[in-house]
Amino acid sequence: FQRAVARVVKRIPRGTTLSYGEVALRAGNPGAARGAVSALRTLDGVPWWRVARHDGSLAPQVADLQSTLLRQEGWRKTRRRQGGT
Repeated sequence: FQRAVARVVKRIPRGTTLSYGEVALRAGNPGAARGAVSALRTLDGVPWWRVARHDGSLAPQVADLQSTLLRQEGWRKTRRRQGGT
């Protein structure tokens, strides 16, 4: 699962994000968002900053660093709609 998460995250375009749940789904393990979080904590050389919470918010523990890295890639913060289209 860790290797699959690494492959997915390495393919996220610069300046964009996927949610942990989306990463888990694309890695072949739907519903394993927490597993994706754990995998990212142990993987080196993976652009972890391109993964955010389901609503588009950043993890509070690393939000400053994460937003800095994303902005360097051209990211503009947008919040995703909850349960909508």
